[in-house]
Amino acid sequence: MPLASHKFTLSCALLLAVCIPDVAGAEVIARKTISYFDIKGSTADELDAALNQRGPLAIGSSSHHPGATKIRFGGNATYSEANGRCRISSVKVTVDTEIILPRWRDRRHASKQLSMIWDTLAADIRRHEDRHVEIARQHARQMEKQILALPSAGNCDTLQERANAVTSRETERHDADQARFDRIEALNFTSRMQRLLYYRSRQGNSQ
Repeated sequence: MPLASHKFTLSCALLLAVCIPDVAGAEVIARKTISYFDIKGSTADELDAALNQRGPLAIGSSSHHPGATKIRFGGNATYSEANGRCRISSVKVTVDTEIILPRWRDRRHASKQLSMIWDTLAADIRRHEDRHVEIARQHARQMEKQILALPSAGNCDTLQERANAVTSRETERHDADQARFDRIEALNFTSRMQRLLYYRSRQGNSQ
């Protein structure tokens, strides 16, 4: 789940152009880091309790989660002015994500069956958080496209207000998509884990 989503802010670097402006350019910069929190336990119940006690907290919630993704949008736009019109010359959108995952410290003392259960769960947590990262990157690309497509304005202050409005709308869409993804994943969790454990156990038996 996303731990935090910070509003995108555009900074205005104004260029007074005396000639026809260059073709507008755009860039999305995506950065991802991974951090871990340690848990201990030698039974499924102990691991479950450890995740509930040590997992990251969601913003505005007292519930701990087995994994989380911090998301921060940022960026800037450059504006050029010529012939009484202001245009966007370039856009750079950044999206920084930090995936927070559990790390099991007592694996060497656990049974083969518990290890299989953990591997299945850990892989599903990683897949889930990676999807949050991809959703954020998709919306960063949408921000960039929509800002770049803005028509010229009579002055750069007006154009910057329009760009900021685009980022606000897209950030709201991003938050809604992330929440929708979490709801769907929660509804399907039990059936998904049962299916994954079945396939993993069959693979183990065939080796």
